[in-house]
Amino acid sequence: MSAADAAILVADGRRAGTAAHGVCVGTVKGPGQSPHEYTFITPNRAMLVKQGEFVYYELAYGGETLQVIGRVSGWRPVRLYPDTFMADPEVPPSQVAAVLGFDSEEYELFEVTVTVIGYYDAQLKTFVNPRLPPRSGWPVYLVPGETLAAVLSRRRPGEVGSAQIGWLLSRPRGEVPITLSVKDLTGTHLAIIAGTGAGKSYLASVIVEELMKPVNRACVLIVDPHGEYDTLVEMQGHPAFTEGDLITGYTPAVRVLRPEHVKVRTGVLSLHDWYYLLPDLSERMRYVFGRAFRRLQRERGDRFTKEDLVAAVQSIRADGREDEASDPDVSGGALTWRIQNLVENARIISDYEDLQLRELFRPGQCTVLQLNEIEQRQQQVILSVLLRRLYRARIDTERRLIDERDERYLPYPVFVLIEEAHRFAPANADVVSTQILKEILAEGRKFGVGVGLISQRPGKLDADVLSQCMTQCIMRIVNPIDQNAVASAVESVGRDLLAELPGLSKGQVIVSGAALNTPVLCQVRERLTRHGGEDKDAPAEWLAYFQDRNRERRREQQAFLPSDGGFSIFRSVDS
Repeated sequence: MSAADAAILVADGRRAGTAAHGVCVGTVKGPGQSPHEYTFITPNRAMLVKQGEFVYYELAYGGETLQVIGRVSGWRPVRLYPDTFMADPEVPPSQVAAVLGFDSEEYELFEVTVTVIGYYDAQLKTFVNPRLPPRSGWPVYLVPGETLAAVLSRRRPGEVGSAQIGWLLSRPRGEVPITLSVKDLTGTHLAIIAGTGAGKSYLASVIVEELMKPVNRACVLIVDPHGEYDTLVEMQGHPAFTEGDLITGYTPAVRVLRPEHVKVRTGVLSLHDWYYLLPDLSERMRYVFGRAFRRLQRERGDRFTKEDLVAAVQSIRADGREDEASDPDVSGGALTWRIQNLVENARIISDYEDLQLRELFRPGQCTVLQLNEIEQRQQQVILSVLLRRLYRARIDTERRLIDERDERYLPYPVFVLIEEAHRFAPANADVVSTQILKEILAEGRKFGVGVGLISQRPGKLDADVLSQCMTQCIMRIVNPIDQNAVASAVESVGRDLLAELPGLSKGQVIVSGAALNTPVLCQVRERLTRHGGEDKDAPAEWLAYFQDRNRERRREQQAFLPSDGGFSIFRSVDS
């Protein structure tokens, strides 16, 4: 018997005698390039060992046998078919090997690199690295699905505080569900990063669906610059989100605020907000406006109108000096015109209407704040004002400075999901909403204000803002600048997983951080509501134009088109 035949018999016996374990997939070769890596050899005949898959070796430690789990992070062939075996494309190399007396099933061998995660400590509810690598010759097993389901996620599907967003990508559909901890997701902030078309809005909607299920009944606000999330209204009355009867039971409320209903009251805008809405003011204009604004605040608090502000500006004389008072900038002429032009064209500014916090934020309610059709600077001011008021209300409520009689009273945590986050906290740009975002991301968790950021351009997102999000969902990214931005801001994802970013398919995501026990590759589940962010199907709409119901309309349109010699240039379409 040859050494190779003996090795096959030993391997088959080892596999057959390990019913209590996972499937034996290889044998340890030795340590890897870093202290937390090792390598093993496998023929991978059953194609069970995949990139990102989880394997383990057994370690006797402290009087018990530990299963030390690791993630497959690299591949290298150590024996392949010779090139001459593949010279004829019509003859499989296995047949050539068989003719020459080789066992084709055992001919290919691979060296697999594993990054050690550790054994799962049930008391600590986390992984612990024992710092004891496996020895050469030890068997390596595939982690059973039920074990992975128990140790990868911090919550089980259906538990209070759970959000099941999909399943482990390397396993069959549904075998290993990936379930996020909602407490950690909302308490330590979330970032969803992906390139265009990778499915970031779809994933965000899946997470919102999970937050609004009866096991969570969350208080969610979505800042929606593109109008993509209004289909979430389908959660209302949907069986998956309903518990009990219609009177005493639960079903989520979904409120969609259209752009025409988004208002900011004049008096709640800060001086910095006004300066931001009135760019390029001269120093004298800023001086006059500042004096007028502070005077109004002293006299009327936040209860003043646009007309009051204009009148205050017109009444100001800079330091009482006549030479400056005669200047149009200082006397208020040019400044007054700018203020009036702003308030006439900015639909968001209102003297009496406002976004009431208690109407926006309620447990069991998802509010979609649609900002499409609103100019970008005004979008930034809206978010800045809203977050500033929300943060102050939560601080005052937690510190018992206000009670339920106050309209700002919010005695529950809230979660704000911001689409196109790079608009509101861009890198290397002075934007009015950046500072309050940084403040909430740094301190908001203590007062129950969670933030989720969604962006397709992480390279354009402020690095400090991105680095404060402790749970990350990263989808396909091809742009090298964006890849580098993610690598520098996200500490919990290994290089092997980041290398997967360009090759991820739509709906596949790397999930890491506080809401899971270890980073995983996940396939996002299907939405329960319709997706509102699909691209327009131009060919279908062009063909629909030629349906019978549109024929008469087209004829009416063509009647007004210019013709050549009394013959319409489009007449041949219907002839």
